[in-house]
Amino acid sequence: MDKTRIARNAISPRQGAQAIRRALAVLRILAAGREDGVPLAEVIRATGLTRPTVHRIIHVLIEEGIVERHERTGRYAIGNQVPELALARPRPSRLLIAANPSLQRASTEIGDTMFLTVRTGNDTLCVDRRIGIYPIQVLSIEVGARRPLGVSSAGVAILAAMPAPEARKIVAANEKRFEAYKTDVATVLGEVTAARRLGYGLREIGLVQGTKSISTWIKTPDGRPAAAITVSAVRTRLGPRREQEVAEILLREARSIEQAIGG
Repeated sequence: MDKTRIARNAISPRQGAQAIRRALAVLRILAAGREDGVPLAEVIRATGLTRPTVHRIIHVLIEEGIVERHERTGRYAIGNQVPELALARPRPSRLLIAANPSLQRASTEIGDTMFLTVRTGNDTLCVDRRIGIYPIQVLSIEVGARRPLGVSSAGVAILAAMPAPEARKIVAANEKRFEAYKTDVATVLGEVTAARRLGYGLREIGLVQGTKSISTWIKTPDGRPAAAITVSAVRTRLGPRREQEVAEILLREARSIEQAIGG
């Protein structure tokens, strides 16, 4: 039997898996750019792949309708076929269903904007947002917004609920992407350590200047951190005393959601 052919066949599946992972890495970066898209140079920097590799992947994805190029800006964005594929699973996830009453309860009680964020790979994805009754609301993130794990209080909270080695690995993988959010590995790891000590994620300076965010993690029945609920408010709304009150509400509702998805 041809040993060369055997070796080639053995390597092929691994090469195929690598190509798929690279394509998914590109798609996640493009998803963070939403409708505005992402320039090619940013995709290269964020993925760590070579320019020819990224260009080849994007070209194939464009041919398949998964990616599109904006003629005016030259940026690349997720294509129209992606939401069409998502229609194959229109039912809300179990987490969204379980979180609905908790988000409603906490939003009414706190009065500030609330977010539900899930972990997807090395990213966070905002899947729900509730606007409170306080006259000044912080609408820092829209539903569908994707961020690298670690740049928001939700991401910090999720990382804090992981085993330390796993969290460090994810933070290291996101290092190049942190630059766009004006943070770095040391800062993120420091915030994760603080969140473990507090029992919740805290950003003294939120994604919007003059705001503050508090997040508590949500674990699945197997103990894995899968999501976080967050309150974002103007800093004057979250002084030391109220910070603790809000954190206790979020912790209560996070445990309620965990019980609902575990039942």
